[in-house]
Amino acid sequence: MPKAPAPAVLGLDPGSRCTGYAVVEPGAGGRIRLRRAGAITAPGGAPVPERLGYIFAELARVIAELEPAEMAVEGVFTAKNARTALVLGQARGVAILAGVQAGLSVHEYPPATVKKSLVGNGRATKEQVRAMALRLVGSRQNEMPLDASDALALALTHLQSRRLADTLERLR
Repeated sequence: MPKAPAPAVLGLDPGSRCTGYAVVEPGAGGRIRLRRAGAITAPGGAPVPERLGYIFAELARVIAELEPAEMAVEGVFTAKNARTALVLGQARGVAILAGVQAGLSVHEYPPATVKKSLVGNGRATKEQVRAMALRLVGSRQNEMPLDASDALALALTHLQSRRLADTLERLR
């Protein structure tokens, strides 16, 4: 009996102005297929509640259209500005709610873990992460918005984590 295909993963880099997303799925021979990556940009100058509502609605639309089963989202990190940290936390909450409401299992990864997972260095630059993420999905693009490539890196990190967990489970 053929093995069921592994579920697609939605990577999210939440922000109150711009939320990056990427949906990937494992393919044959260990290849990873990038289904779509992009950024949801909230209307400029809109109050925070309106921006959050817009991001939620757009994420719900992306989830409904691309049907991932799992979500990988950037974990909490400390910001120098308390207001920035609070608004970012609200954006994360909205993103997580969109995933949970759609029935996705949600997994969080700290930024340093994502960087180390892809580049081998927890202090890698966003550009280094983007270059490796694009290489791992076989993209010939040289550029991708950093919000989208951060989301792609999160999705790839989750696939690696899931693959490792599956391997460990088989060894038991």
